[in-house]
Amino acid sequence: MTAEKANEAPKDQRSFMETLQRSGDLAVVDREVHWDMELGAISRRMTEMDGPAIWFRKITDYPGQSLFVNPISTWRRAAVTLGLPAHARIPEIYEEYIRRESHLIPPVEVKDSACREVVIRGKDVDVCNLATPMIHDGDGGRYIGTWCIVVCKDPDTGWVNWGTYRFMIHNTQYLAGWPFPPSHAGKILQEKYVPRNKPMPIAIVMGADPSSHLAATSSTRIGRDEASLAGGLAGRPIEIIRCLDSDLTFPANAECVLEGEILPDRIAHEGPYAEYPGYRSGEMGAGILMKVNTITHRKNPVLSMDCTGFKDCSSIVTALGGGVAVRRTLERAGVPVTGVYIPSEGAVHLCIVGVSRGGREVTEQVLNALTGRRTYFTKILVVDDDVDIFNLGEVIHAWATRCHSERGTIIKHVEGSAQALTPCYDMEERSRRAGAAAAFDVTWPPSWDRTEIPVKARFDATFPAEVKKKVLDNWKSYGF
Repeated sequence: MTAEKANEAPKDQRSFMETLQRSGDLAVVDREVHWDMELGAISRRMTEMDGPAIWFRKITDYPGQSLFVNPISTWRRAAVTLGLPAHARIPEIYEEYIRRESHLIPPVEVKDSACREVVIRGKDVDVCNLATPMIHDGDGGRYIGTWCIVVCKDPDTGWVNWGTYRFMIHNTQYLAGWPFPPSHAGKILQEKYVPRNKPMPIAIVMGADPSSHLAATSSTRIGRDEASLAGGLAGRPIEIIRCLDSDLTFPANAECVLEGEILPDRIAHEGPYAEYPGYRSGEMGAGILMKVNTITHRKNPVLSMDCTGFKDCSSIVTALGGGVAVRRTLERAGVPVTGVYIPSEGAVHLCIVGVSRGGREVTEQVLNALTGRRTYFTKILVVDDDVDIFNLGEVIHAWATRCHSERGTIIKHVEGSAQALTPCYDMEERSRRAGAAAAFDVTWPPSWDRTEIPVKARFDATFPAEVKKKVLDNWKSYGF
């Protein structure tokens, strides 16, 4: 039971924005802003200030369209997504996510929705008519897919996958994308469509309800229904609707949808792009090519965007859904885990694991469990359960004082599972998806007697209970 009572999660993007505005977590910009880097620069600076989300209501060259930027790039907005007060503490947000995520609610299919107030098909399709900014200086192009739900389907099992992947405008009817091979969409494309030389139906959804976006970014297992996960996170069934050109389904409350297909025998230049690790990712390379056949959207659509980089939306949503997934992975591996935290400051490369029993053997267990199909974390800290994993000050202090620089450091090299966006990898390593992960044993040796463990020089540990009580009872009278 969380300390804060959870309310109903926002039912669509517009109600989410209204809730954020009431809590002071949405800034509305009525002044006209240019799509060519000005909008991106404002958004990036606001993110780095841990500021509110932004609604840009007037965009140069795009009358009638607006952009909702950085929807969930702070823990306050993650709390609102789950129906909690914006001031809820991080452990409470995790607890509420786990509670909701454990009870899937299947979606309800509808026949029509506001996202089809405008329908554009065939020769009239022009993705350049959508308000798509040049986000960062040095990007390979204008990215339309940043805060989006990318929908595809396994033709053999029927599993419909919702994910979040970047897509760049190639020309009026084509997009170049980068769902890298270990991702669910990448696996479906490379294993089920490319060998058969068949195009893969795909939809890119912008401006859906926050629960659906949160589900699309989750680290869920292959075969799990993300629409039902979105329902669990929202606390009610998500309304879904079928595409006009395929049997793919997506949230009916979306603002804009691009329907099309990934061509199995063609590629296009894609990138570079300033990504979530906080650096520009590589050079222009070969991306998958999507042909856009249909565009549908609301009248005066509010498109969505994540201004990626240091402390962006992915840092928060991965910390939340990914943290829960990591904990379950460790539990299945038999690790005595008490909690997992993926701090946004670590750009999805740092993972903090609390354990009830530590030591090198447990640290190796953690490292092996987190370097499987995908090796996202290059630094893993395993700490005793007397360390608050959500307090980075406590974690850094424990790391600096408890981790033996030689015995407490374990390095594992990986091949074929490394994240190519990791900035410290060279180009040869990225091409092979090779790299390494380091786990740090930040726990007292299990062989030590209790008398050998140093006593903390802290208020809560150094003084007798009666002295602490006296100080706390008289705190204000001391003039503090």
